[in-house]
Amino acid sequence: MAAGDVGVVNYAPEKFSVELRDIPKATIRPDEVLLAVRAVSVCGSDLHMWESTHSWPMNYPVVLGHEFGGVIEEVGSAVRGWKAGDRVVSETAAVIDPDSPLSRQGLYNLDPTRRGYGAAVDGAMRRYVPVPSRILHRVPDNLSFEKAALTEPCCVAFNAVVNNGRIKPGDRILVLGPGSIGLLCAAMARLQGAIVGVSGLERDRPRLKIAEGYGCVSLVGGVEDWAREGDGLGVEGVIDAAGVSATLKMAIDLVRPAGWISKVGWGPQPLGFSLDALVQKNITLQGSFSHNWPIWERIIRLLSTGMLNIDPVIGGVWPLEQWREAFEAMHSGAIAKAVLQP
Repeated sequence: MAAGDVGVVNYAPEKFSVELRDIPKATIRPDEVLLAVRAVSVCGSDLHMWESTHSWPMNYPVVLGHEFGGVIEEVGSAVRGWKAGDRVVSETAAVIDPDSPLSRQGLYNLDPTRRGYGAAVDGAMRRYVPVPSRILHRVPDNLSFEKAALTEPCCVAFNAVVNNGRIKPGDRILVLGPGSIGLLCAAMARLQGAIVGVSGLERDRPRLKIAEGYGCVSLVGGVEDWAREGDGLGVEGVIDAAGVSATLKMAIDLVRPAGWISKVGWGPQPLGFSLDALVQKNITLQGSFSHNWPIWERIIRLLSTGMLNIDPVIGGVWPLEQWREAFEAMHSGAIAKAVLQP
């Protein structure tokens, strides 16, 4: 490893154990490219790791950041089809077992040995990051890196709403939690022709305004009244993007019989309530995790054509050195998404 980089490092499990550190400049293996990072967006999970409220294993110290894009600086000796200067974004599955049954099905995002950037493997909140060529995607010239860096959360939303939901035009869909994933899920549901309500707390009003910009109904209180409009049975589907136990209970209560719930939000708390209603109402409860190659290609197409407009979600761009200001702006609820430029 040669000297010459700087990164946002989560160095211990204690709260707020994150700082900007001088780190070695990465080197690459034969199957990797060295990516000069142009933009890396801040995920809610980055905030959870900053606050030490996460519920997944970590490898300390680790450079944060898993939503990123940039320009290829160097190409490994075994890499084919890529060259220095190519504009790309990267998936998050830094390490997988290519021979596992799931990887062979294209479901490498569910491979139990998968290790992701920014938690188990050093991420992209730095100037240079090594990336296996298998997870690169080309970024069209008309798509800025600030927007391209949000490909990953858009893929999370696509998987939760399109692949793991079952929306028909005219369905009434409730999204619980107006964080960046919840907002993108709402936008995705609108693309599918759904009537969408987004539920949040009083402090979430700035983000709920973003939901209104996508044509959604914002709900601070009155969630049950909205969900039961019409025949009183509830909404066709619920997307739980909050993750806490209370929102899953709300989802089960407010979805109609034979409806569905797509749970994309994480939450380590035990449930603390009966699941009998899930049985009695014949509800489909579906977990949704991560994404894979074809989702990325589809999202890049939606972004580059403008069919999916993410301008309302991007609340600002900060230099890497001002990572704390970006984290705090997101944590306050004033914005949905912050983007860092190394």
